Amino acid sequence: MVQWIPGLRVVRTYRRQWLVKDVVAGVVLTTLLVPQGMAYAELAGLPAITGLYTSILCLLGYAVFGPSRILVLGPDSSLGPMIAATVLPLVAADGDPARAVALASMLAIMVAVIMIVASVAKLGFIADLISKPTMIGYLNGLALTIVVGQLPKLCGFSVDAEGLIAEIGAVARAIAGGEVVAAAAAVGLGALAVILVLQRWVRKVPAVLVVVVRALIVVPVFDLAEHGVPVVGVLPAGFPPLTLPHVGFADLAPLFAGAVGIALVSLADTISTASAFAARTGQEVHGNQEMAGIGVANLAAGLFQGFPVSTSGSRTAVAQQAGARTQLTGVVGAVLITVMIVAVPGLFRNLPQPVLAAIVITAALSLSDVPGTVRLWRQRKTEFLLSAAALAGVALLGVLPGIAIAVGLSILNVFRHAWLPYHTILGQVEGLRGFHDVRSYPHALRLPGLVIFRFDAPLMFANARTFRTEIRRLASASPAPSWILVAAEPVTDVDTTAADMLRELDDELNARDIHLVMAEVKDPVRRKIDRYELTRTMDPTHFYPTVGAAVAAFREETGADWVPFNAGGRESGSSTGS
Repeated sequence: MVQWIPGLRVVRTYRRQWLVKDVVAGVVLTTLLVPQGMAYAELAGLPAITGLYTSILCLLGYAVFGPSRILVLGPDSSLGPMIAATVLPLVAADGDPARAVALASMLAIMVAVIMIVASVAKLGFIADLISKPTMIGYLNGLALTIVVGQLPKLCGFSVDAEGLIAEIGAVARAIAGGEVVAAAAAVGLGALAVILVLQRWVRKVPAVLVVVVRALIVVPVFDLAEHGVPVVGVLPAGFPPLTLPHVGFADLAPLFAGAVGIALVSLADTISTASAFAARTGQEVHGNQEMAGIGVANLAAGLFQGFPVSTSGSRTAVAQQAGARTQLTGVVGAVLITVMIVAVPGLFRNLPQPVLAAIVITAALSLSDVPGTVRLWRQRKTEFLLSAAALAGVALLGVLPGIAIAVGLSILNVFRHAWLPYHTILGQVEGLRGFHDVRSYPHALRLPGLVIFRFDAPLMFANARTFRTEIRRLASASPAPSWILVAAEPVTDVDTTAADMLRELDDELNARDIHLVMAEVKDPVRRKIDRYELTRTMDPTHFYPTVGAAVAAFREETGADWVPFNAGGRESGSSTGS
C-alpha cells in the first residue's frame, strides 16, 4: 500500500519540527499559486476560477500519490497553449465557457488515464522521446507564441487572427491604428517591468506578489476600471462539485490526440524538474511513480472542473526556498485557496487583466533558452537545426503539431546516428597500448595486408548498406588487403537484415581471397551470430577475443611488420558518419 500511496510514508515518518516550515512555505506558495493559476487558466482559454480549482485538486492529489516530497504541481505556462489548441477549436461558435471547461476537464481525465496506464506498464522512459535540442526549440517557439498572443491583453485591446504570422500582423495593425488603451498598457507594461527587474536583481522578493498587491491597490485608488482597464471581477463563490464532464463522442478523438502530447510534455517536464531538485536533497527519482502521481493529480483536477497540470520549477523553487519539507506545503496551499474562494471570492476582483498577461509573458520568457540555443549553434550545427525546426513547427504550424514535430525530429535524430554512425580505421601508435583512430593519430602504423575497421553502432537494417559499402571500399584498395579485421566492440547488436548482409559479404570477399575477421564480439552478439548460422560461411576461427589477438595471428601467418600508413600508397583513414 505504501508503495502505491507515497503520502502514507510521509505521514508515518513525519517529524514535528517540519510542521512550522511546511505551513510557512504553504502560505508563501499560495501567494504565487493564486495569480499564476488564474493567469494560466486564461492562457488556456478558460475562466480564471478554473485555475484555482485546478490548483487545489492537483495539489491534494499529488500530496497523496506523488513520490517527491516538495515537487509542486499546478497550471503551467507550457501546457496552457496546448490546452487552448485542443479545446478551443471544439468549442461552439458562441464560445460557451461551460463547454470549454467540460472539454478541458475531460482532457485532464484523458491525460490521467494515459499517465496511470503508462505507470503500470513502466513506461517512464517515454520522457526521453524528446531530446534536449528539440525541447529547447519547442519551448522557444512556445515562448514566442505565448508572448505574441498575450500582447493584446497586455495593452488592453483584442485581435482576431489564427497562427503566429497572422497574429503578429494583427497586433502590429492594432498598435499602428491606435487601439492601445493607454491606462491598460501602463498597468501591464509597468507590471512586466517590475517582475523582470525584481526577478533579475532582487530574486528574494516575490515579484508576482509585489505586482499583484500593487495592482489591487492602484486600480481602485485611480478608478482604472473606468479608464478602460479590464479587471478579473468577483470570482464564483464556493468549492466546485464533483462533476463527470459531458462531451460528445466526436470530441474524444481530437481530445485524445491533445492528451497524448500534453502527457508527454508534462512527463518530460516533471522528470527533469524532479531530477534537478532530487539531486539537491539526495532523493531518487522514480519515473513510474511520478507518472502515477501526475495521473492522479490530473484525475482529481478533471473531476472538479479543472484542466491538465504539470510540474512548475519556479513554484517548486519557491517552496524549497521557503523551507518546505514535505507535500504538506501543497496541502496548506490548497486549503488556503479553498478558504479564499469560499469566504472571500471578491478578494481579487480589482486584479487587472493586463497584470495577468504580464505574469504569463514573464513565465513564457523563462521557458525560452537563448543561451542554450547559442551553445547548440557553436557546438553542434545539426542539433541547432533540429532545435530551429522544432521552433518553426510550433510557430508556423501550431502548438500540437509543434510537439509532434519535436518528438518526430528527436526520433529521426536517433535513427540518423544509427544510419550513418562513425566508422574509421585503426592503427598502432608508438608509446600507446592498443589500437587507435588514425584520424586522431595520423602517424599511426599499419600492417601491410591488414585493415582494422571499427564501426561504432549496432549492425541493423538501417546501416547494413553503409557497413557493406565501407567494407567493399576497403577491399577495393590497391593492393587489396588479405584480412579486413572488424573491431566489433562497439557493435551491440546484429539483426537479421545485417546477418544476411554479412553472409553475402563474406561470400563475396572469399571469392576475392579476402578474409572478413571479427574481434571483440560481445557474448550476446556472438550468440545471435551462432543462432543466425553465420559461422557456416564465416570461418569460426576468424573470431578473436581481442583485436590484439587477431593482429598477432595475422602477423604469425604472414610475417608482416608495422609500417607507416602512407607507405605503399595506403589511404590514411575512413569516411565518418556525422
